[in-house]
Order: sequence, then structure tokens, then C-alpha cells
Amino acid sequence: MDDLTAAISSPNKIDEIEAIRKVAQSGNMKTVKLTKVDIWLQSNDNQLYLFDIKTAKPNKGSFKEFKRTLLEWVASILAENPNIKINTLIAIPYNPYEPKPYSRWTMAGMLDLPYELKVAEEFWDFLGGEDTYQQLLDIFERVGIELRAEIDNYFA
Repeated sequence: MDDLTAAISSPNKIDEIEAIRKVAQSGNMKTVKLTKVDIWLQSNDNQLYLFDIKTAKPNKGSFKEFKRTLLEWVASILAENPNIKINTLIAIPYNPYEPKPYSRWTMAGMLDLPYELKVAEEFWDFLGGEDTYQQLLDIFERVGIELRAEIDNYFA
């Protein structure tokens, strides 16, 4: 964390996990209060995927805390099972810049983007398979059209 914060090193999730794995069962274990996992998935090949869901435009200063949470989850899981394959990620459910790509530059110094971030289509399609995101958008559009009068009345 110190090297990332000081920009001495770049984020590298694979190396970070392996460094934690090497020491995960050594030293004195301490009880810690972890940030709650929003989505916890286990794949058929026993890989864990732990997601922390964030708003579409998180504050730049929050990424240090996000990264610490992801690494703490890794350490906690590897302390129990040092051989498990674990993936910890930040999920942003929609892209407010659509149709432009999500602006990820604010996260680049702290998160290993390909391994620690899923945004909009990438997130929903990961969870539900190909075209899940588009199906969700279609559903929201249909519901919006169907309930337009009720929605307009509510906001009036």
C-alpha cells in the first residue's frame, strides 16, 4: 500500500496476491473487522470472486481505501486457505459516460484495472453471461415507457 500510495510501484494484482499468499499463515493472527463483501461468488473450478459495488463516480481519494479493502479480503481468505484462487474486484454497475468508455484514469495508479475493476457491461455480462447488460437496459427502457405517467407524476 505504501509503495502504491507513493507511486513507487504500479498495481499488479497477481504479484500482490502471491506476496500475501507467502505470508498469509505466518506470524500472529489478529481479528479484524473487514468491509462487508457485496457479492461473493464461487465458480465451478473453486475460484472466489468478491465484489465491492461502488457508485458510478467515486471520489478519487477513495481509491486507496478501495484497494486496501480488496487486499484485506485477499489476506483474510488466504489466511484460512492459502491455496485458493481468489479475485477481489470493484464493480461499478453502470457507465454514466455511455456511449463513451468509462473514464478510468483516476483509478489507474491504485487499481490493476484488468484484474480489479468491472464497469457496466463488463460487470453484468460477467455475472449473467453475454448480453445481460443489454437485456437489463432494455428492461429499464420498457418499464420506463410503461410507467412514464406514474414516474412523471411522482417527480411533479
